[in-house]
Amino acid sequence: MNRAFVKDPDDTGRPEELPERSQSPHTNYVTPTGWRQLQARVAELAVRRQQLLEEGRLVNPQDLAVVQRDLRYYEERVNRAVLVDPAGMAPDRVHFGATVDVCDEAGEIATYTIVGEDEAAQSKISWISPLAEALLNAELGEEVVWRRPAGTKRLEILAIRIPPAP
Repeated sequence: MNRAFVKDPDDTGRPEELPERSQSPHTNYVTPTGWRQLQARVAELAVRRQQLLEEGRLVNPQDLAVVQRDLRYYEERVNRAVLVDPAGMAPDRVHFGATVDVCDEAGEIATYTIVGEDEAAQSKISWISPLAEALLNAELGEEVVWRRPAGTKRLEILAIRIPPAP
């Protein structure tokens, strides 16, 4: 039998080597809500890691390796975080943390909130997305051009809302 397919007895119970989760090259801007979410994720992973360590030999080593890798990733996200509180910003321009109502050429109205990469989901868009880039620094009533793979789209800024201070 070829030795390449025989398991080394010394490797029993060792987790498979996991690649690290890559960090974004962009500044990790976070809203106060995003900051709390990152801290909660770190705390949750630290508790899970401790539980797995207490289980000792009963735990699947791969589960522990995944939790430890994810914990390193989120700890680094917290370390790199730059907290931006939109409450102190001018309400007449679109900026990080603002919620914006827009209307497209077809008359469809949509609402977006510009947030950090970790917080983006559904109508919350990352500050580095093409849509956010089109909206940032626009004023109320201004028309912006959203360049997207499906073609450009014109959007009129209908409203800009700043979240209250937490």
